[in-house]
Amino acid sequence: QVQLVESGGGLVQPGGSLRLSCAASGFSFSTSVMKWYRQTPGKEREWVATITSSGVTTFYADSAKGRFTISRDNTKNTLHLKMDSLKPEDTAVYYCNYRGGYDYWGQGTQVTVSS
Repeated sequence: QVQLVESGGGLVQPGGSLRLSCAASGFSFSTSVMKWYRQTPGKEREWVATITSSGVTTFYADSAKGRFTISRDNTKNTLHLKMDSLKPEDTAVYYCNYRGGYDYWGQGTQVTVSS
């Protein structure tokens, strides 16, 4: 079965950096488009970034452009999100996503940006 396990979240000061990871299993990761989303209480889940199966092409929400970098390691079935210049408004639970006829989500990892 499809499994997505996020890790790497935590508490960081404004301006700091974090690198999130998502370990994927149960599907053909190397041929799948992958995405990161985030969600704060009371709000809808928000798309953050997308990466194509090869990793060559990436797309970012305006809020992430220039600060976040999505990447993948197809040899390890792992997706990453490097987040730099973090702001308090980046505080959220971050989820990786695989869409294979159904939206699959991990359990999420909490990112808190606060001084």
